[in-house]
Amino acid sequence: MTRDEIHEKICLIVFEQLKSSGSETICSLDEIKAESCFMVDLGADSLDVVEIVTSVEEAFDLVIPDDLLEQIKTVGQAVDYIATEV
Repeated sequence: MTRDEIHEKICLIVFEQLKSSGSETICSLDEIKAESCFMVDLGADSLDVVEIVTSVEEAFDLVIPDDLLEQIKTVGQAVDYIATEV
């Protein structure tokens, strides 16, 4: 899987989660960029982040260690981590 494919998949997961939780911070998938911070830029709350992580783990069939979760703040950082694991 290429980095672009990973990025697209993560963006879709983030978009779907934020839309289902009622977030009005983002209106379209195109607004999610690599440098977008989940909480600051995209308006995710802590529950959204848990749901996003769970969906990402399921989508890529992996488990992100808790100590790394605290370091992954942006979409790009998530892509970087997953690219090394898949």
